[in-house]
Amino acid sequence: MVDPRLTRLADLLVNYSAEVQPGEWTMIQAEVVALPLAREVYRAVLRAGGHPFVRLYDEALMQVRFQEASEEQLTWISPLEKLVVDELDVMIALRATNNTRAMTHVDPERMAKSQAARTELFSKQMQRTASGEFKWTLTQYPTHASAQEAEMSLSEYEDFVFRATFVDKDDPVAEWRKVSAMQQRMVDWLKGKKHVTVKSANCDLSLSIEGRTFINSDGKKNMPSGEIFTGPVEDSVNGWVRFTYPAIYSGRSVEDVELRFENGRVVEAKASKNEDFLLSQLDVDEGARYLGEFAIGTNFGIKEFTGNILFDEKIGGTIHMALGRSYPETGGKNQSAIHWDMICDMRDGGEIHVDGELFYKDGDFVI
Repeated sequence: MVDPRLTRLADLLVNYSAEVQPGEWTMIQAEVVALPLAREVYRAVLRAGGHPFVRLYDEALMQVRFQEASEEQLTWISPLEKLVVDELDVMIALRATNNTRAMTHVDPERMAKSQAARTELFSKQMQRTASGEFKWTLTQYPTHASAQEAEMSLSEYEDFVFRATFVDKDDPVAEWRKVSAMQQRMVDWLKGKKHVTVKSANCDLSLSIEGRTFINSDGKKNMPSGEIFTGPVEDSVNGWVRFTYPAIYSGRSVEDVELRFENGRVVEAKASKNEDFLLSQLDVDEGARYLGEFAIGTNFGIKEFTGNILFDEKIGGTIHMALGRSYPETGGKNQSAIHWDMICDMRDGGEIHVDGELFYKDGDFVI
C-alpha cells in the first residue's frame, strides 16, 4: 500500500510546483531507489494531461564512469542530453541515495572536468528557466542512507521530509501559499535597495544588490523551500565568512570552510577537512571564486542539519551563499560550472543591515 503522504507529494510536485499542463513533455528524473515516488509522479503527470517519460539514474553507475572513463569519455555530451536541455518542457527530479558518501574517493579533478564540459548545457537550462520556457522542480525521496546521515531512523526521516513539504497536512498548497505571502513582503521591501552588510560571530561581509532582484522561493523549484535569494553584484563582496555547517558537494563533506573575499573574488580559502577538494572546486573556472547567490532561509519547520542541502539551506535562522553560477532571473551575471551552497547560522547575534537599516536580527526579519 502506498503511503498517502507520498501520493500527496507527487500531486504537489506536478500540480503546484511544476504546474504541468496538457501536452507538456515532462521528464521524471529519479534514482532507481526512488521508483515508488516516480510511479506516483508518473500517474499524476498523466492525470494532468502531460506526456511523461522516466529517466533513471544509479549512483553505482556514476562511480563506474568516474573510475573507467577516458578523458574523452568524461567530457562527451550525449545528443540526448542536448535534446532534453533544448526541448524539454518540464523536469521533475527525485533525489535519493543508497550511500551519501558514494563519491568520496572519486578524483576531484575528474569530476571537475566532467562538470566543466557541461557548462554550456547548464547555462542553456538556466536561461530557459529564467525566460519561462522550461519548468523544473526537485524533491528528496527518503532512504535509509539519508536517514542515517541525518541521524534518524527511516520512519523519523520520512516524518521529517513529509513535515518539511507540508504533505502531512490536509491542504499542502494552502500552507505553501502562506509561506509565499510572507516571503513576498520581504522581497517587496528589498526592491530598489543597494547595500547589504552581514555581521555575526562567523561573518563580516559587505555586498551590493544594486540592480538585482530577490526571488521568492516558495516551493515551485525546490520542494521543500523557504528562502529568498539574489545574485550579488559580482565584484562587490568584501570580508570573510566561516560557514557553521559542513559544506557538502558531489558527495564530499568539507568542514569548517572559511573564505575571504576581495572585490568579489575568493582570495583565501581553508577548511579543516577535505580542503583539497574545496580548492579544486575553486579552480574549476574563474567564476567558481565569485558568489552567484546570497540567500536567507525562512523554513522554521526545518530545525536540524541533516547533511542534505535541499533541506539545510532552508533552515529558518540561517543564511547561505553559493560559489559559482548565478541564477539569471536575479540579474546575476556570474558564469561557472559549479553552484555550491554553504550555510551560516545567524540565530545568535547575527544581523543584516540593508542601506543602513536593520533588516534581520538573531535569525528573523525585524522590518
